[in-house]
Amino acid sequence: ENGVDGRAIRVGTRRSQLARIQTDSVVMMLRELYPDLLFEIVAMSTTGDKILDTALSKIGEKSLFTKELENALERNEVDLVVHSLKDLPTSLPPGFTIGAVCKRENPLDAVVFHPKNCGKTLSLLPEKSVIGTSSLRRAAQLKKKFPHLEFRDIRGNLNTRLKKLDEKEDFSAIILAAAGLKRMGWENRIGQLLGPEDCLYAVGQGALAVEVRAKDQEILNMVSALHDADTVLCCIAERAFMKRLEGGCSVPVAVNTLLKDGQLYLTGAVYSLDGSDSLKETMQTGVSYPHQNEDGPNDDVQHVGITAKNVPGQAQEAAENLGVELASLLLSKGAKHILSVARQLNDA
Repeated sequence: ENGVDGRAIRVGTRRSQLARIQTDSVVMMLRELYPDLLFEIVAMSTTGDKILDTALSKIGEKSLFTKELENALERNEVDLVVHSLKDLPTSLPPGFTIGAVCKRENPLDAVVFHPKNCGKTLSLLPEKSVIGTSSLRRAAQLKKKFPHLEFRDIRGNLNTRLKKLDEKEDFSAIILAAAGLKRMGWENRIGQLLGPEDCLYAVGQGALAVEVRAKDQEILNMVSALHDADTVLCCIAERAFMKRLEGGCSVPVAVNTLLKDGQLYLTGAVYSLDGSDSLKETMQTGVSYPHQNEDGPNDDVQHVGITAKNVPGQAQEAAENLGVELASLLLSKGAKHILSVARQLNDA
């Protein structure tokens, strides 16, 4: 039999080189798990790929890179879609779910320097050096940490951004996700990794997500084998934090998670656009629960859009509660004001 019921399983992806590499890696894992099935990759362009002259934060919300792919999923033109988890909104459109969250690559941000600044770090760059980043989150944190630097928007896929950096004198360095650079085979371009003390990362950064139709049990069961339990719990906590704050790409929200000895630690922060105003807290919870066979109606419980049958339900619940409680703590300390000012300034 080729495919489920003898058909090929169609995997949707964006056209960019990084998206294709990420999708190929997921399909490779699926082929290893299901050698008798046939997988076919369907690549398409998204709004976010087409609009390259506007800052991401100005175009609107997160579905920029996912809408077209979800439309294809809805019309049964593809059976599953591979995304960077950080591109997926915390509330998915009705009828969809994240059926798998793969083991996370390094979630930290990385600095790639212009060849003439090779060997430097951000703190060693000359006064008024221009750093390129399309992320409000990165800019807000780094402006505060490195006030001698200037931050300017840079758009385009990874190839485009590196080209802009290398071939022009506009930027001294650019900030990118370490995971993307590593997947592209460009790890040698990383001049500096930004640890949590410099820059907390984006919700879901470094993790790949497989989105499926929530009612498509066959496909859901098939992809659920790709779930990495630790990554699932970290990302549920992060997404619940973001959702409770009603954060998106138009406000600077950042996280750092650590799962150690059955304890999940979540650090979450919100920032004003210039980084001068911020709130940051850390909370923890226990997540070591036995796996119970949770048959019956609980089968398809989603936690912030994620369906993970093979991860204990109580652990997922604890992770989600952790995110909600941490966000509520920040809100009680004034996070709403910081975020609404950031949103207004960004819209203006």
